[in-house]
Amino acid sequence: MDADADVNGAVAEGFEPVREAFAANFALRGERGAAVAVYRDGHKVVDLWAGTKNFDGTDGTAPWERGTAQIVRSATKGVAAAALLLLHQRGELDLDAPVGEYWPEFKAAGKEHTRVRDLLAHRAGVPVLDRPLTPEQAADPDLGAAAVAAQAPVWEPGTDHGYHAQTYSWLTSELLRRVTGRPIGEWIAAEIAGPVGADLWVGLPETEAGRVGRIGPVEAPEPAGALKTRPKRAVAEAYADPGSLTCRAFAAITPLPDENSPAYRAAALPASNGIATADGLARCYASLIGEVDGGTRLFTPGTAELARTTHSDGADRVLVVHTRFGLGHMLHGGASPLLGPGSFGHPGRGGALGFADPESGIAFGYVTNGLRKSVTADPRAQALVRAVRQSLPAAR
Repeated sequence: MDADADVNGAVAEGFEPVREAFAANFALRGERGAAVAVYRDGHKVVDLWAGTKNFDGTDGTAPWERGTAQIVRSATKGVAAAALLLLHQRGELDLDAPVGEYWPEFKAAGKEHTRVRDLLAHRAGVPVLDRPLTPEQAADPDLGAAAVAAQAPVWEPGTDHGYHAQTYSWLTSELLRRVTGRPIGEWIAAEIAGPVGADLWVGLPETEAGRVGRIGPVEAPEPAGALKTRPKRAVAEAYADPGSLTCRAFAAITPLPDENSPAYRAAALPASNGIATADGLARCYASLIGEVDGGTRLFTPGTAELARTTHSDGADRVLVVHTRFGLGHMLHGGASPLLGPGSFGHPGRGGALGFADPESGIAFGYVTNGLRKSVTADPRAQALVRAVRQSLPAAR
């Protein structure tokens, strides 16, 4: 792809570097189909899409359109965290209460003192399941909740942190269901996506299936001169060791689900299978830090500040790198660079990224159908973030 000839959409004055970076992702970084959206102070300033809707399959040439959606994997965790923080904001959920106060079965196996804030901040100590669930079992909210409630923690809850890659689905969904009596996908549709006007689903309705493209793995060459550093080796070794917490956390669902299957997309797994447009993801984050299009705001300033307050900071027992988490959202740092020190959001393994930055008023959403091996800090998303940062001084 040369220059930006096949890039559709528009950018506001000053945000031209984002368009250039987006085009470069296709020319240099192996992009197949993608979209990026950026809001500033609640108004859209970037809306771009390009490439093909489907990575593979029988119709690999269908163009990406304005409303094309994709699975965003762990970027869904930020939406799940926002749901629980909204319950706290409304006085329905006490962050310092034991999880077992709302979900009595969770008290089993040494978890009786696990607090709600521990669950949100990846400090609950249950990133693994001794008996992994099949994809079919994982889609059953009752089975998932029972499995994680029975699981013994691998560290004392609240004393350390490690990424709950898959179990975050049942931790968050069951806690919300116990508080509200409603399934998490239904609650997010009614209380977040609907009011904000965001194209985002946790549990894809059959009526929206035609909008969602197929995803697949994409390889891109490592930059010339890249060093095989010890941290990279340590991460690779952890993923290669089936007995490591890293492998076991991601293998809580075994075998890996077919992410293109209608059954998987229809399930409500808020750790991993949310589906969104780039605009939907950005619009959700815009509503957490201000009014969107002069209308809806979800978080009060106090809740937004709580979301980005550090609760976990240091060596991550699962990801084997230094991570920082607020109450469910990843915070700006080496593992997941965002726009600035006050940003909060969440990447999706393989590429997707959504975040908000209260200082600049920026909300960002990026989705792709070409999934790289990276868990965080995808080079395509990072190129776009750098371009947003570059644009801010000139943008009006």
